[in-house]
Amino acid sequence: MGIPRILWFGCAVILGTSGYMMAARNNLQAQKSTAVRVGPRDIGGVVSSSKGPEGGVWVIAETTDLPTRYIKEVVTDDRGRYLIPGLPKAKYDVWARGYGLVDSPKVQVEPGKLVDLKPQVAPDAKTAAQYYPANYWYSLLQVPEENEFPGTGASGNGISANIKTQGEWIHLIKTDGCEPCHQLGNKYTRTIPSLFSNLAPAEAWMRRVQSGQAGAIMVAGLAQLGAQRAAELFGDWTTRIKNGELPAEAPPRPQGIERNVVITQWDWADPKAYLHDSISTDKRNPHVNANGLIYGAPEESRDYLPVLDPVHNTISQVKVPYRDPNTPGQPKPLAPSAVWGDEAIWDSHTTVHNAMFDERGRLWFTARIRPSDDPAFCKPGSNLPSAKLTPVERSGRQLEVYDPVTKRISMIDTCFGTHHLEFAEDANDTLWTSSGFGGGVVGWLNTKMWDQTHDAAKSQGWTALVLDTNGNGKRDAYLEGEQSTGIVPGAERPGASSALKVAMDPTKDTRLNATFYGIAVGADGMVWGTVLGFPGGIVRLNPGTHPPATALSEYYEVPWNDPRAPVWGYSPRGLDIDRNGIVWVALASGHLARFDRRKCKGPLNGPKATGRQCPEGWTLYQSPGPKFKNAPDSGSADSHYYVWVDQFNTLGLGKNTPIVTGNSSDSLLALVNGTFVILRVPYPLGFFAKGMDGRIDDADAGWKGTGVWTTWGTRTPFHSETGKGTNPKVVHFQIRPNPLAD
Repeated sequence: MGIPRILWFGCAVILGTSGYMMAARNNLQAQKSTAVRVGPRDIGGVVSSSKGPEGGVWVIAETTDLPTRYIKEVVTDDRGRYLIPGLPKAKYDVWARGYGLVDSPKVQVEPGKLVDLKPQVAPDAKTAAQYYPANYWYSLLQVPEENEFPGTGASGNGISANIKTQGEWIHLIKTDGCEPCHQLGNKYTRTIPSLFSNLAPAEAWMRRVQSGQAGAIMVAGLAQLGAQRAAELFGDWTTRIKNGELPAEAPPRPQGIERNVVITQWDWADPKAYLHDSISTDKRNPHVNANGLIYGAPEESRDYLPVLDPVHNTISQVKVPYRDPNTPGQPKPLAPSAVWGDEAIWDSHTTVHNAMFDERGRLWFTARIRPSDDPAFCKPGSNLPSAKLTPVERSGRQLEVYDPVTKRISMIDTCFGTHHLEFAEDANDTLWTSSGFGGGVVGWLNTKMWDQTHDAAKSQGWTALVLDTNGNGKRDAYLEGEQSTGIVPGAERPGASSALKVAMDPTKDTRLNATFYGIAVGADGMVWGTVLGFPGGIVRLNPGTHPPATALSEYYEVPWNDPRAPVWGYSPRGLDIDRNGIVWVALASGHLARFDRRKCKGPLNGPKATGRQCPEGWTLYQSPGPKFKNAPDSGSADSHYYVWVDQFNTLGLGKNTPIVTGNSSDSLLALVNGTFVILRVPYPLGFFAKGMDGRIDDADAGWKGTGVWTTWGTRTPFHSETGKGTNPKVVHFQIRPNPLAD
C-alpha cells in the first residue's frame, strides 16, 4: 500500500526544509571561513550584537596555560570580523568588549578555530559607562572656578595660598601631584571602599589618602592643594557618581589604523610589586637585543629586575645589590589600606627607576647603593674638575650596570642623583642622567672610561645649568639662584614655582634654579631636559669642549598667560627628541607639545632670554578626551607622564612619530600628521604606562618583526579591574596592514 499523496508531500516538504537548512549552515560556514581565514596559530570569527556586526570592538584572548599569564587583543573591522594571530599553543578564554556593549560570554577555544562572539548592547548609559577609561570619569571633578584664584588658605576659600591660578591647581591633581603614580577615575578611585564608607565623603578622602606605604606622599599632595577644600571636592565627586552622575560623553571606538593594532601582554614581577618602566633595546639602535629579554624597573617596590622572555613566555628575576647596609629602605604604612591592611608590601632599598641598554646589550640603570651623603671626591676640596666648580654634598640614587653574558652587576657611585638615563651618540657612549627633583646639576658617565678603569670618580662629571645672560657666547662668573639640596627618590611632589628666582645681572651669567626631570640627547650632541613646576619649561644644554666649565644652557618656558602664543599649556613631565632636533614634551595641561628651536625669531641668549623669548617655537596639540567641565583653558582631563619618539618607525606609523602616555585613558597616543592615533588597552581596565621603547626583532618579517614595548607603570596594579592579586604586565604594541592580517 503506498503512502498517501498528501503525507508524502508533507515528508517531501520536511525533508526539503531540513536539507535546505543543512545546506544553509554549510554555506554560512563556508562564507565565514572565506571571510576570516585562520591558520593553526590563529583564532578568528565575527562579532555581532542584536544590532548586527560590531566594528571597532576588541576581541581578547587570555590564557594561564603558559608559564606566565598571556593576553592578546585585536580590533574588529567594519564588518565585525576579527583575527587574533600568532598564538602559542594553549587553551584560551576569548570574548568581545566594546563601547556601547556588555562583554560577550567567554568561550574557551584553542588556536586554529573560528569563533563567533555575541556581546549584548548595553541596556543603559550607566552600564555602558563602566567600560569607559578613567579620564572620562575624572573629568566630572568640580575644579575650583577661575575667579576663586589666587587661593586664600584655610581661613579663606580653602585653596592653598601658594596656588595663584586654576592651571596651577589642575597640574597638581594630574601628573605633578595626584597622578604620577596611579589613575584617578577608575572604579576603585571613583568609589569609596567599604573600609571608609562610615565616614562623610570629605573625611573618607582625608582617610583614604593616608593608606599604605605611599600615604605620607599622598597626604602631602592633598596639602599642596589645600587639604580640606580638596577633600571636599573629591568627596563631592565620588558622591555625585554614587548618586548616578555619568560622563558627559562616550569615548569613540577605534577607527582607521587603530583597528590594525595587535596588543600582547604578559604577567611579570609579583602581585605586590609595581613597575616604573621597562626596556627592550638600545634606543639609538633598535636592532640591539633582537628577540631578547625585557627588563623592568620596580622602583620603591623590589630589589630585583623583573625579566620577561617573550619568545618562551617565561619570567625570572635579577637580584639588585646595594653596597651599604645602611642604605634606606621603605617606610611603614601610614595607615591600613582597604586592599592590603597594614601590610608593608614594598621592600626596596635600591629603588631602581630607569634602565637603558647600550650597544653591547648591557643594562645600565639607576639604583641607590648607599645613604645619601656623598663621598669626599664629590665635595669641596676634591680635585675632580666638576667638584672644584660645583661641589655636590648629597645624591639620592646612583648607577649600576648588568651584563647578561657574565650575569654580573657592577655598582657605580655618583655624586649627582640619577632618575632618567639617556645615551649620547658619541665616541664615549656618554650616559647622561637627570636627577629628577633636586640637586641642581646635570651629570654624566663616560662609559668607555668606566670600562677601561672601573674608576667611578674618573669616569663621571656634572655641571650647573648656566644661562649666558651677558650674551658673549661663553660661560662666565654667574649669579647663584636658589638651589634645592636633593630629594628622596619616589617623593614625586615638585612645587609650583619658576625656575628663575634670582635678579639677573646683564654683566654676568645666571645659574638656573632647576634640575632635569626628563632628559633626551639629540643627534647633534645637545642635551635637553624638562623643568617641573608651573608653568615649567625645557632646557637646552650645550656641553661645550669641557662640560664642567663650558656647558651653557638655554631656558624655554612653556607658553602660559602669553598673548603671543595661540595656545597655552603648562607643567612638562617627560620629553624626547626626533632626528630633526624637534623636542616633544608631555604637559600636565592635557597637551603634547612640540618645540622647534629653529623657529625662534629673537636672541636666544642675553639679558632678555628669561624663558619667554621663543613662544613661536611651541606648538601644542590637545590630547583626546573630555576636559574638566569648568576649566576652559585646560586641555584634556587625561594625564601624560612621558613621551617617546619612534625615530626608526618600529611601530609602523612613520619615522619620528611622537608617542605620549595616556595615563588616564588606558592608552598610548601617537601623533600622526597632527592627529592622535589612540592605542587603547581594553583589558584589564586601568592600563597606565610611563616609559616605552621600540625594537626590531626581524627586519624581514614585516609588522611581525617590530613593535613598541612598555609595561604597566602604575603603583597600584590592584586598582585595575582584576583587583587584588593582579601582576604588573609587559605590553607589546604592533600594527599590522589591516585587521585580518596574519
